[in-house]
Amino acid sequence: MRTALILLVVGAIALVVGDRVAVTLVQNEIGRQVAAEYGLPQRPEVTIMGIPFLTKAVAGTYPEIDIAVGDWHSEDITVRDLDVALTDVTAAVSDALGGRGENLIADTATATAVVPYDVVRGFAPAGVESISHSPEGLRATGTFPVAGISVPATVFVTVAPTEGGIEVTPVSVQPAAGGPTIPLAVLRQTLTFVVPLRQLPLGARLTAITPTTDGLHVTAVANQVRLSDLP
Repeated sequence: MRTALILLVVGAIALVVGDRVAVTLVQNEIGRQVAAEYGLPQRPEVTIMGIPFLTKAVAGTYPEIDIAVGDWHSEDITVRDLDVALTDVTAAVSDALGGRGENLIADTATATAVVPYDVVRGFAPAGVESISHSPEGLRATGTFPVAGISVPATVFVTVAPTEGGIEVTPVSVQPAAGGPTIPLAVLRQTLTFVVPLRQLPLGARLTAITPTTDGLHVTAVANQVRLSDLP
């Protein structure tokens, strides 16, 4: 009886260790491929959600896989805190246990990241000195041309995802104390600009943008993502 109990405990420990070895193997392979294809300086942290892993590998389905990239560069744009959540993932058991993460297919990939305001300002027209979030909304301060004269003002803007990236559009103007009134129509012609962040990794297209104190929090979504389709 005692021997059987010991064998049972040893077998359970072996299964747990084997489960963690297998999940680590697949996580490392996914991270390696993403790092190689996107030229990342270090391998992102990959987490396959849920325990045990082996039962999911046998079934060939995984509810969620999270890829924490961190800083990411594209088209002269740097974003922070990039995270990609893959949901409803499928893969053959031979691929999963063999560490071939490139054959994973996700029903949905949802990427989130932060675009710092100094990055946004880098694409703004000349005269914009700062872009920041305030209780009244997202604002751009600086001097803006009106009839050939540079006039100081604070301009409140909105941001929206477009085919070209993040479009920044003036919606109201607050002139400097004692300064002249600036027509909003004039600013819409000179201050509307686009930050060319059209997508995040895995082909995820921008769907939502939320201004916060530390930058623009962006969300991008892609469907039917296959890791072997990485550029």
